[in-house]
Amino acid sequence: MDFIGSKETVASFDVDAQQCFTPLCPEELPVPEGDTIVQALNEQARFAQYRLGSKDAHSAKAVWVANEKNRQLTPVSGYPNADLYWNLHAVPGTQGFELLEGLPEVTDYDYFVWKGIEPTIHPYGACYHDQADQQSTGVIEFLRQKGVDTVLVGGLALDFCVKTTVLQLRQAGFRVIVNRAATRGLSKGSVDQALQAMTEAGTEFIDSTESLRS
Repeated sequence: MDFIGSKETVASFDVDAQQCFTPLCPEELPVPEGDTIVQALNEQARFAQYRLGSKDAHSAKAVWVANEKNRQLTPVSGYPNADLYWNLHAVPGTQGFELLEGLPEVTDYDYFVWKGIEPTIHPYGACYHDQADQQSTGVIEFLRQKGVDTVLVGGLALDFCVKTTVLQLRQAGFRVIVNRAATRGLSKGSVDQALQAMTEAGTEFIDSTESLRS
């Protein structure tokens, strides 16, 4: 692929690369092979001047936590920033909250976002705290201030938080390249829909960073 721009204008983004989204935490939201993306995330970061990361950080008392009455992936009503019920995940202080082993400490990233802390809010994208994309997390402003024009993206899960983050970045005008080796999705159906939405928004895809070396 024609990799436009020097390293100085490129950022790498590890979106929600947490243990709760892997088979390491089977009671949370395990994404098949979600624990296999660390090497690919670290490799893509070598092509970037800046490395960004994000984490879900959720309350155990969040209104969207699934239970016997409200099953996972059924609609939530009455809360504009929580659309679906989900298994409890990414509670600070638990194993699921932690980044995958082999990734940097959060303080070693150039910019880091914690999202979903409010119990009535369940954002997907890392660029806004709310689902209406009104309250910025500062990601877009940081990238613009640093002169970044291209963002390499990986993380979990491809069909939810990665997709939404990618669409937010594209809406903000950045060139976005999704590294397929550095992300995994929950299900084929939702992954296919996510790939279509990202493609229609002008997102580019690579199978690995080998494409960036040519």
